Amino acid sequence: MGQMTAFGRGAAATFVTAVFLAACATTSGAPPVPTVVSNPTTHPTEPTEPPVPSATPTPNPDEPPPAGAQGQFKTDFSRHTVPYSDILSGGPPKDGIPAIDAPRFVTVEEADAWLEPVEPVISFQLGDDARAYPIQILMWHEIVNDTVDDMPVIVTFCPLCNTAIAFERTIDGQPTTFGTTGRLRFSNLIMYDRATETWWQQATGEAIAGEYTGKQLTFLPASIIAWADFKTAHPNGRVLSRDTGHARDYGRNPYAGYDDVNNPPFLYRGPETPGVLPAVARVLTIDLNGEAVAYPYDVLQEVKVVNDTAGETDVVVVWAAGTASALDRGTVAGGRDVGAANAFAREIDGQTLTFTFDGSRIVDAETGSEWNVLGTAISGPLAGKSLTPVVAINHFWFSWAAFKPETRIYQP
Repeated sequence: MGQMTAFGRGAAATFVTAVFLAACATTSGAPPVPTVVSNPTTHPTEPTEPPVPSATPTPNPDEPPPAGAQGQFKTDFSRHTVPYSDILSGGPPKDGIPAIDAPRFVTVEEADAWLEPVEPVISFQLGDDARAYPIQILMWHEIVNDTVDDMPVIVTFCPLCNTAIAFERTIDGQPTTFGTTGRLRFSNLIMYDRATETWWQQATGEAIAGEYTGKQLTFLPASIIAWADFKTAHPNGRVLSRDTGHARDYGRNPYAGYDDVNNPPFLYRGPETPGVLPAVARVLTIDLNGEAVAYPYDVLQEVKVVNDTAGETDVVVVWAAGTASALDRGTVAGGRDVGAANAFAREIDGQTLTFTFDGSRIVDAETGSEWNVLGTAISGPLAGKSLTPVVAINHFWFSWAAFKPETRIYQP
């Protein structure tokens, strides 16, 4: 399929059908590809003023829940922190996009037979337990209920927002599992827990409707990196198997062309996106101690390294080429190179480091050690040491700005 420009009104219905069939397919056949028409009027404007917070309507306690919700979910829908009018159907019903509840894993050597070096995976590590969750699998399931280093966790991915986020899945001291509601808010995945069937916003980790309304899941650091980077860093790591119990066309991208920066987001109905960045611009986001910061990929690609302070924490954001976009072409591995970005605390062993890019390497000014995109020193006096990761999440700008309109956008 050729390069896409912008989703038109007529294409939206086709896209809904395509994604629904892709998500709910029971065979491994290729899903239909969305038809797209050009609509130049949807190109974002680029004013210079900073984003202005939008008022969030106060939920009406008497507002009925979304159509069909009470028939599918058993929870207290009288409790909610967002207007139900913000919630849309994404096409598939409850669990129409099936979460992986009993994940199986293979070795790096076994996974190397079907993963390309540039292919994006979600890298997640607790203790010495490092795992890769290929986007080619998460694209079709969106949630993996797992236990890593004895901690119950969920690893999640929302294709429409490009958000890979990990959380603890213990609530009030009790572990639970999560599934997909089939609903979206601001184009973002709404999950539900299977203990109370409360609805949770993936982008924020907040319970927005149901018994647990107002509670917050605990974020855990996870990043999108190239398969080549993961296997180099973790040769003994474990990789989510394609043996999921579901027949899906793993490796194919049913959202081909979605991340064209000229496209408006799909099924987005929310606050107007501040035009300082295009709506579908890639950003790495940090929210520390009440300060939200977005680091545009376009900027990171130019500077490679950013020394910054976010929420009174000294951080470094690093970018390296070599990771394909999962949402560009018809295959996950075939997308253009968008690189990978990660963020870490700059303090190690009581010393705050200052990082630079010397034209070919990331080095710190204090010791001259060389560092990789995973925050590990690979040569020099600090070789073998690792920086502490901070929770930093890939988003499209529209997705982050909808939830954090007060965000500071980093500029060199």
